[in-house]
Amino acid sequence: MAENEEVVEIELTGTQKSAILMMLLGEDEASEVLKHLTPKEVQHLGTAMYSVTDVDQDMVNAVLDEFLGIIKQQTGLGLGAGNYIKNVLTKALGDDKAQSVLSRITPASSERPIEILDWMDARSISELIVDEHPQIIALVISYLEYGLAADVLTLLPQDLQPDVVRRIATLETVQPDAIKELERVMQRKFQANTSLRASKIGGVQAAAKIMNFTKTAMEQRILKDIKKENKDLMTSIQDNMFVFDNLIMSDDRSLQTLLRSLEQEALVLALKGADEALREKLFGCMSSRAADNIKDEMEALGPVRLTEVQEAQKEIISVARKMADDGTIVLAGRGGEEMV
Repeated sequence: MAENEEVVEIELTGTQKSAILMMLLGEDEASEVLKHLTPKEVQHLGTAMYSVTDVDQDMVNAVLDEFLGIIKQQTGLGLGAGNYIKNVLTKALGDDKAQSVLSRITPASSERPIEILDWMDARSISELIVDEHPQIIALVISYLEYGLAADVLTLLPQDLQPDVVRRIATLETVQPDAIKELERVMQRKFQANTSLRASKIGGVQAAAKIMNFTKTAMEQRILKDIKKENKDLMTSIQDNMFVFDNLIMSDDRSLQTLLRSLEQEALVLALKGADEALREKLFGCMSSRAADNIKDEMEALGPVRLTEVQEAQKEIISVARKMADDGTIVLAGRGGEEMV
């Protein structure tokens, strides 16, 4: 590089740099790239593409130079595919979001042979699978994001729900024959292809995470039904669920971020049923003025039904789980385990 050549400093995120590269591709090539991304990745990249439409030519050239430099230095040869993919995702999305994506796409954690379901709403999915065998329903729901899975579960007949949750909780490794059968069933409804290697899905933790997003009454009814047949399984699911009281184990920064995303009415109700230690922990993550306002509203509210408190706590946990899955916050689960 010549001494007098101007150096353009790139002040863009990894996703914005990727967005610039996407904008430089033709429509056909760009659409081919998008086909290989998850719905969340498409959303992040699409938003970034709007944000870089007015960058100047020097910035575009700098991004291209950086990209070409990386390509020259790194190829797939001599590198483990896992490390290469992890590095690319981390540079593009940042550590937290990359880990969230990797947890869903790496073979060790889960294959997603019916990823088209990610693009469908809960009602469409429930109508698609409601007439299938409970085991097929359990397999399908196990592949969904936990919040979406809970919504689909809610739309299924009540007498079917406990059986589906029980089957999800006892799923572990799904053999190729089962995946092949699942694929056959789905192909009757829409086109789908998948690898036929064994996949690890479901399990107690998956069932617990889905249950985190259900209403309190539904949660209690399903767990009670499962307890009749398998008390130990019910206890295992319950022990892995993230409940409102678990918030006390989370770090202050995550709680501050969470509190900014909550409706005050729900927070007031939820804290009415919280123990003193958790209340003080959350009050400590607010400004003195905000904490005083919450305390005044709690006092003015008077006695409230337990079910109202439980639903408010469920609503907050639902928001917290979604933020944790997006990598916005980190939640500490039962036994201090990090849930991200």
